[in-house]
Amino acid sequence: MAKTCRELKNESGSTKVETYKCDLSLMRDVFAAADRIKADHGRIDVLINNAGARFLRHYLTVEGLELTLATNHLGHFVLTLSLVDRLKISGHGRIINVSSGAHFSGTGVIENILSAHLYDGRTQYANSKLANILITYALSDRLKGQGITVNAVDPGGVATNFARNNGWVHWLKHRVYYSYKGRLLTPQQGAETLIFLASSSSVSNVTSRYFEGGRESRSSDLSYDQETQQRLWAMSAKLSGIDQ
Repeated sequence: MAKTCRELKNESGSTKVETYKCDLSLMRDVFAAADRIKADHGRIDVLINNAGARFLRHYLTVEGLELTLATNHLGHFVLTLSLVDRLKISGHGRIINVSSGAHFSGTGVIENILSAHLYDGRTQYANSKLANILITYALSDRLKGQGITVNAVDPGGVATNFARNNGWVHWLKHRVYYSYKGRLLTPQQGAETLIFLASSSSVSNVTSRYFEGGRESRSSDLSYDQETQQRLWAMSAKLSGIDQ
């Protein structure tokens, strides 16, 4: 983390780069990190929720939450709602949730699966990426007229260490698939749409949208279902313990 901080300072030429260590799969860590950030900063202009992982095997956190649910969705949910007041102070706050084209395979609200024999890592990952978009639309609706935009992004297949935690075979399959499709991007290319949404004046008032390949697109039909959005919101608030 310190190395990344130094690199950012060198690349940007700014000394105003800070890091905050947090395990997004642990709600107590997320709450504590949000408190530290708020203590240090009176306002926030842009929040990009980019952490994510795919776990093919079943794991529970020490807080009793399935790891995909906790990492890919609940941590972001808690961090965002904890910092939303600072984004309001900005007057032009932007929230960007990184999802995936995998959300099209999502079947509904991601669940807190406690039994290993009921767990399907691919479905759980797809539902977590669907959750990113469901919450994007639900939050955007709740923040109407408050000077904050909320959008979701599919960055595409990016050549990183994503999925390597499942072993070399699965990691290579991930990279070979996108390479075969001619869509394996460098991290710099994968970040382009995020940078666009974070900084471009042309999208300063654009909210509740899904972007891929640098342009607005349509997400899955299920992602627009308001009943599913509200069921996910209620479940997320209950499991995370956030006071909304």
